[in-house]
Amino acid sequence: MFNLSAPTAGMFFLSLLLGGLGVAAKLGYIPALVPYAFWILCAGLGTLLLGNLFKGL
Repeated sequence: MFNLSAPTAGMFFLSLLLGGLGVAAKLGYIPALVPYAFWILCAGLGTLLLGNLFKGL
């Protein structure tokens, strides 16, 4: 199947930052990003996925 590895600290914190921004935007704390909240959250999850799939990222 897939050979998963733990993401590096940088990738983890980047995905955590993007996910937090997406949630904060969806809740209305960042009004300028409300229309993009779903895509910011998807970018955070995609970043975490890439960090798990590729070793060293």
